[in-house]
Amino acid sequence: MAEQIFHQIDEKTSPKKHKNTTSFNKISVYLIGLVICVLAIILGRWGAQLTVRSGEDLPSVTYTQDKDANGKAWGQKNEKLCPDIAEGTMREGGIDGEGTHHLQRKGGKDQNVYLTSSTVDLELVENKKVKVWGKTYAAETAGWLMDVCYLETK
Repeated sequence: MAEQIFHQIDEKTSPKKHKNTTSFNKISVYLIGLVICVLAIILGRWGAQLTVRSGEDLPSVTYTQDKDANGKAWGQKNEKLCPDIAEGTMREGGIDGEGTHHLQRKGGKDQNVYLTSSTVDLELVENKKVKVWGKTYAAETAGWLMDVCYLETK
């Protein structure tokens, strides 16, 4: 049989130990993550600016609570944005939280038009006969709920 030779390995002849690279790997991971976050923010803002509509695409409407020179009209008449028209006597109070005022019209309570407005102060014409232009919205209780853009006193 062949002789078996065993070598004793000591520290001097053993292969060199590799340095610990885990701290270098952690720093690399954090730097890569930071770069990805910064790129995501930059690309997100850039992408959002691509989708912003220019002012020319939006309808230009400026409302005012000031009355006209004759003192009989309030707001700005824009029949494209506010196509619905109603006439009656302006009364305070909505119905079940819908509207701040209502137009009292012939035919009884079920003919009332309940009104709200962020552009015209409806209190200025309470208890007066008016004609209003606005936009109709769905309501739960009110038969007719309108956001008023423009009104004229009769």
